[in-house]
Amino acid sequence: MWIDGRMDYSLYLVTDRALSRGRSTREVAQAGVRGGVTCVQLREKRATTRAFIEEALDVKACLNSSGVPLVINDRVDVALAVGADGVHLGQNDMPLDMARALVGTSMVIGVSVESVRDAVAAQRGGADYLGVSPIFATPTKSDTAAPLGLAGLNAIRRAVRLPLVAIGGVNRRNAAEVIGSGADGIAVVSAIVAADDPERAARDLRRAIAVARGLCT
Repeated sequence: MWIDGRMDYSLYLVTDRALSRGRSTREVAQAGVRGGVTCVQLREKRATTRAFIEEALDVKACLNSSGVPLVINDRVDVALAVGADGVHLGQNDMPLDMARALVGTSMVIGVSVESVRDAVAAQRGGADYLGVSPIFATPTKSDTAAPLGLAGLNAIRRAVRLPLVAIGGVNRRNAAEVIGSGADGIAVVSAIVAADDPERAARDLRRAIAVARGLCT
């Protein structure tokens, strides 16, 4: 979703076919959006370029009517090919300045950060938002740094002014603490993708976010 021309990072779904229990990425994305997901990042680490593009176009088509933006993980070329709303870069992906030179101002660029130093560098380099990870230990990725915890998240919040999306072990039970520690949104993988009912899981997460923001009790 977009608010005053800016991407709404409140509930940021990161896809993972390996965890989707036989459901298609499109099915999971649609269910998540019905439950309140505000942004979808398509992550495909093993797909061929052609397969990635085909899946991205399929997911983009199902998101168009909802107004929920599509972000492509890692692959600037795929993001450009399908006309995605954004691309998300890890620390070992294409350098931020090169990505910006390719996409210009037409696309949002997010950067994964694991420290205050990373965050400050990404802000200085022109990132639009930061994915802060891992907040807590997570089984979804094994190549991450030690968990930052809420204190680490808050330290990054104090150091930069960009929107922060917290990821890594975030779920409905700790979402309020994460938002309270400075995150503008939470990114989840298994909490929605692997849920028995992805739509209900997303709705529960949105409620936890709303409670943390004082929008409901």
